[in-house]
Amino acid sequence: MTTIGIIGAGEVGSQIARAAIAKGYDVFIANSRGPETLQDLIDELGPSARAATAAGAAAAGEFAVVAVPLKEVNDMPAEELAGKIVLDTNNYMVWRDGHIPVIDSGEKTVHELRQGHLPRSKVVKAFTHIQAPRITTAGRAAGTPGRLALSASSDFPEAVELVTRLYDRFGFDTADNSPLSESWRSGPGQPAWVAHEHQTRAELIANLARARRIIPAATAEVDGG
Repeated sequence: MTTIGIIGAGEVGSQIARAAIAKGYDVFIANSRGPETLQDLIDELGPSARAATAAGAAAAGEFAVVAVPLKEVNDMPAEELAGKIVLDTNNYMVWRDGHIPVIDSGEKTVHELRQGHLPRSKVVKAFTHIQAPRITTAGRAAGTPGRLALSASSDFPEAVELVTRLYDRFGFDTADNSPLSESWRSGPGQPAWVAHEHQTRAELIANLARARRIIPAATAEVDGG
């Protein structure tokens, strides 16, 4: 039985936990306030779920999901996540996160920064362009016409392979949008983001190709191809 460590018990983290448990996974889940504040969620999720600290969830998981925004100063349990695949569900939202110059300039994506914070982990962008409630409702069996596709981006092929298997278990197809330097293509405002409710794998691949990178610091739009 695979155990997933989930850091972040908000909408996305909780929905991934629900979907994972429905598919037979065990889950250790953490939030920023302490395991004792998660009792209602654990009662709902049932015996396959345990509340933990962030470090505890990271240590318990065979792989991990980070469902919290990136901070410029690393606050992730890097030691406990070392050697593991880490699914990063974060999007860069200036209104929430403030301006991060290295992202605004186009020098790095938010997921490259997460990889830099976790140098001994294998970071993969996942679940970033789907509304949280649809993680448990929009999945369909493989081969179903119109099956929704989600992207994955990583510098490690084995991380994309793991996400592809997980997506399939949850009922989604995968479009590989690697490496992490290309992960902006499914970010907020891009075609793949706008069409998140109804794109097949072929449509998602086309939308990723249509993305155009906007660099606020230069107030210029450039072709990302």
